[in-house]
Amino acid sequence: MHRFLVSAARKSSGKTSVSVGLAAELSRRGLAVQTFKKGPDYIDPMWHSAATGRACRNLDFNLSTPEQLRREFALHGASADVCLVEGNKGLYDGLDLQGRNSNAALAQLLDLPVVLVLDARGMTRGIAPLILGYQAFDPSIRIAGVILSRVGGARHEAKLRAVIEHYTDVAVLGAVHEDPRLAIAERHLGLTPTGEDDTAQTRIALLAATVARQVDLERLLAATVSHAPLGGALRPSPPGTMGVRIGIARDRAFGFYYPDDLEALERAGAELVFFDTLRDARLPRVDGLIIGGGFPEIFMRDLEANVALRGDILAAIEAGMPAYAECGGLMYLARSLSWRGDTRRMVGAIAGDVVMHERPVGRGYVKLTPTAAHPWGGRGELHAEIPAHEFHYSSIDGLAPDTRFAYRVARGFGTDGKSDGIVVNKLLANYAHLRSVGDYDWAARFVDFVRGSSERRAATPLAAAH
Repeated sequence: MHRFLVSAARKSSGKTSVSVGLAAELSRRGLAVQTFKKGPDYIDPMWHSAATGRACRNLDFNLSTPEQLRREFALHGASADVCLVEGNKGLYDGLDLQGRNSNAALAQLLDLPVVLVLDARGMTRGIAPLILGYQAFDPSIRIAGVILSRVGGARHEAKLRAVIEHYTDVAVLGAVHEDPRLAIAERHLGLTPTGEDDTAQTRIALLAATVARQVDLERLLAATVSHAPLGGALRPSPPGTMGVRIGIARDRAFGFYYPDDLEALERAGAELVFFDTLRDARLPRVDGLIIGGGFPEIFMRDLEANVALRGDILAAIEAGMPAYAECGGLMYLARSLSWRGDTRRMVGAIAGDVVMHERPVGRGYVKLTPTAAHPWGGRGELHAEIPAHEFHYSSIDGLAPDTRFAYRVARGFGTDGKSDGIVVNKLLANYAHLRSVGDYDWAARFVDFVRGSSERRAATPLAAAH
């Protein structure tokens, strides 16, 4: 087995492009590649999953304990030939002075050598002290080699290789030359999701071909071999009788779902029924709803145009169907959505109007404390803090003074800096993103809530009609 962490000196160094290219080319060569992404991220994992055909998994110090991270890594990596972990930000960057949640800390925790991607634009001899500094800063970190990115050409590459060979003992595993075709388009929340990029597979194939030409994969695999067994075991399959059907909006507008959460819903006894908010005219026959994050602002005209589905969703929520929405889902369920001078009608289940801004309104890790208004929170949790994360450029205006909120925000912004989790009937809609890892299994709680609601009502008029 081969295991390694791909990191960089800083953001925007070409790390994700190199990681996706490595994953795709190694998969093309017949290896089973399991990718992981450090931290909270929905979009980069989409590219990894598309490159390998296996769901990319997130590893997050802020939402899981170290032992839980080891267990998740082993669980999903045990059946793979290659485990590739893509870091976030720079190798030693983190939230605290000691770097306890940095990429380096994750490499130490999982006993992974580091492949360092270095943006070489404008550098020649100066790359040597950079590498030496990264080695000296923490000698316990094993740097297996460097991959130079955004190299200016053959002469530039030759100079860089000569400098690194003369001044350091670090192997140059590859040199990826500057090529505008390799760049994955970005927008305000990061990379463009694969579902919106009609050329995604073409771009992944180009990244794979580039890696095949410009990275010494045999040397990389030799430098990252590991003989220590992971000892992971697959979780048992969900029961045959699911019990409840949960409709999940998954399309080009809404696609921010962690695989762990979807699997947790199934383990709790839910049958997942996916529907398309842009194309489906009617809501499928379901007992509960989930609308995750995404980019409703990009598709606001199409979302508004699907009047029939918006009406079905509004009727279901008003009739008391359990529903859960995060960020983009909250925006869709509001009365209206405004962006760049255009305002469009949304579902209207939440009596508020969403406005997009040029800068982030809420960004980073949050801590939420449940209130008594939480529709599926236990009474014993009222003083417990739930870790989550948020990243939104929008705010919601016009909420009534008596709006009920499921959470007090101990850290973060939420809807107004104090509260998050708008509660309407059996709908819970928050800007924060939860994960069913660590000690808070929101998926199981929501399924239990849906099951209990279903048992109290045989069927809604809406469900019976479909």
